[in-house]
Amino acid sequence: MAEQGGNVRFGPDYVRAISPYVAGKPIAEVAREFGLDEAGIVKLASNENPLGMPESARRAVAAAAADLGRYPDANGFELKAALSARFGVPADWLTLGNGSNDILELAAHALVQPGEAIVYAEYSFAVYALATQEVGARAIEVRARDYGHDLDAMAAAITADTRLVFIANPNNPTGTFLPAGQIAAFLAKVPSHVVVVLDEAYNEYLEPAQQYDSIEWVRRYPNLLVSRTFSKAYGLAGLRVGYAVAQPALTDLLNRIRQPFNVNSLAQAAAIAALGDAAFLRESAELNRAGKAQLAGAFERLGLEYVPSSGNFVLVRVGDDDEAGNRVNLALLKQGVIVRPVGGYKLPRWLRITVGLPEENAACIAALETALK
Repeated sequence: MAEQGGNVRFGPDYVRAISPYVAGKPIAEVAREFGLDEAGIVKLASNENPLGMPESARRAVAAAAADLGRYPDANGFELKAALSARFGVPADWLTLGNGSNDILELAAHALVQPGEAIVYAEYSFAVYALATQEVGARAIEVRARDYGHDLDAMAAAITADTRLVFIANPNNPTGTFLPAGQIAAFLAKVPSHVVVVLDEAYNEYLEPAQQYDSIEWVRRYPNLLVSRTFSKAYGLAGLRVGYAVAQPALTDLLNRIRQPFNVNSLAQAAAIAALGDAAFLRESAELNRAGKAQLAGAFERLGLEYVPSSGNFVLVRVGDDDEAGNRVNLALLKQGVIVRPVGGYKLPRWLRITVGLPEENAACIAALETALK
């Protein structure tokens, strides 16, 4: 029988060093913790679409539910066919993920060995650092410029053993945006052995003048992988559907290590319906545009610094000391408003607030005024 004792250590040191990802608080948890009525709680913490799931996707899910005794299509034939038609790429240029987080982690596991390097920006999505630690890679975190990516510095930071670069556009949690010309210039500099993951989780919220064709870059660069999700603008956060577009040399590797049923049947059906629902996507973008203006106007009236955002959230500074974010966040929670503290991103004086429905934004603004007093 194995020896019992408290000194047994399992797994590599780099796994034990990981601080698990902390998601936004669920409504039910806040209700329990503060003795509040769930119906009156406003959740603006997780960059979810306040319109929820489109009706087209609801109908698709109801139809697909009749066949839940069967395994999902492991290769996602119909969803890949819909994505192929949308982007004009072959099906073998696509990888499906359990949300885009799955895609980001698959890329790290497929492409990076322990000790090799991954480059990402300061104040960028927490999963980049987590994926780096998961595979025992060396993190090269490049200092931000104006709360966003400094692509020149990131290009200069690439070393001989760098295998992967993560870029978020727009960036979470800051909402900053990189114009197409800057990304194109960066891609031209990156050595061919280094894979660039362009994380476009908030792509559908871009203004028309900001939009660009990243799929055309995929056709030009075999070392580029574009990652997108149905969790944000498409309103399917609870179903977890993401995808990658890349040339087959990359997608083949990702599909070799991907779990065979990583996107369930309901998620696939909902994603196909949502992808074709242009009216819902347009409504989501319009609501988001108005909501950002509503929040920004309030922040200006309150004299609060904020970062202009190209996503569906706004990063706002709520104090001048390193306890400000936690202090104001707690005051908001007590009033039934859930936002996202970002101390884990080294932004302890700031909060990230997701754009909600007009009445949810108004409730958040009123609670924030009270909290700041």
